[in-house]
Amino acid sequence: MKTNVINLKNEQVGEIDLSDEVFGLPLREDILARMVNWQLAKRRAGTHKTKGVSEISGTGKKPYRQKGTGRARQGSLRSPQFRGGAVIFGPVVRSHEHDLNKKVRKLALKTALSTKAAEGKLIVLDAASTDSHKTKDMVAQLKALGISSALIIDGANLNETFFRAVRNIPHIDVLPEQGANVYDILRKDTLVLTRNAVEQLEARLK
Repeated sequence: MKTNVINLKNEQVGEIDLSDEVFGLPLREDILARMVNWQLAKRRAGTHKTKGVSEISGTGKKPYRQKGTGRARQGSLRSPQFRGGAVIFGPVVRSHEHDLNKKVRKLALKTALSTKAAEGKLIVLDAASTDSHKTKDMVAQLKALGISSALIIDGANLNETFFRAVRNIPHIDVLPEQGANVYDILRKDTLVLTRNAVEQLEARLK
């Protein structure tokens, strides 16, 4: 699958042949959903916590005698039916991570890349580098490219000047190739890859 390669001035500077094995797969919403759920589950802090009976401060004394009062029998004022009492089966500190096969994770990333390519929302840049670190200049260049919400993926080493120019622009994220992930690809409207990123992703995913 051939696609045009452009530069930051929106000039065509060549063509690149994208591998169908990585950029030509059919849409699999089930795989993408599993992958996004896996990523978001890993991200959760899991620090939610309520107090059980043993953790509530208060007396352990029986509030009143078992029989003869006409009231329901009670063994502790720290029970959940009392104000300030415990929470039964409440959340505890834990990890929300779950397993997902490596093959499924790999397939999900290829499917996300293929989806952007099929929707015509994949742009291949010759290089993500610039001489000016000014955000104002970069905003003008991205506007000329028609980009307002995008994930830009470069090779293993990001160009520091380009990164400094882009980092304060809303809705624009920049990642090295090894940081490419399904959630970030799907949540942005446009996916921008450099030549280096394409070569390294294909080498990693084939």
